[in-house]
Amino acid sequence: MAVGRGDLLREVMLSTGTTQSMLSRISGVHQPSISQFLSGRVEFSDEQFDRLLSCMGFRLEVVRRPVVPELTRSERRSWLLHRKLSGRLTRESLEEWLPTIERNLRRLRDGVTGQPHKRNLRRWIVLVDERDVVGLKRVMTGFDRDLIEMREVSPMGGLLTEDERLEVLEGAA
Repeated sequence: MAVGRGDLLREVMLSTGTTQSMLSRISGVHQPSISQFLSGRVEFSDEQFDRLLSCMGFRLEVVRRPVVPELTRSERRSWLLHRKLSGRLTRESLEEWLPTIERNLRRLRDGVTGQPHKRNLRRWIVLVDERDVVGLKRVMTGFDRDLIEMREVSPMGGLLTEDERLEVLEGAA
């Protein structure tokens, strides 16, 4: 189970006997802000966290490591298909793909109901209208929950051949 920053701050405060008011005086951070950090109501940056920890004789060590995201089978398949397309997406290929993408967008606009699908569809439309290749690639390959949900109403269908699609999906099995 992941330990939140507020939990870590609380743990250090307890181990050093530091109260919220003491930490506020030492750090210059308002006590209500510290209280909000501790409760998780407000997020704070690594830099802010390190600053508070240093006031109690600690430093923040951030360990970065790759992890395999937890995805449903459907989310993984969608990501694999979009990743394949992302590898081919350029300004030139986007122009070639536009008739299919725009046809898919019209179909989706007529058939999509509810939020966040409508909102996500509008976001796809903006990315396509602005020819934002980097933004499209980010949506097509990202693992943020928001991006995974955007792919649920993707207009990128029909751009791979059936053989290419099957090849990608075989890799997902």
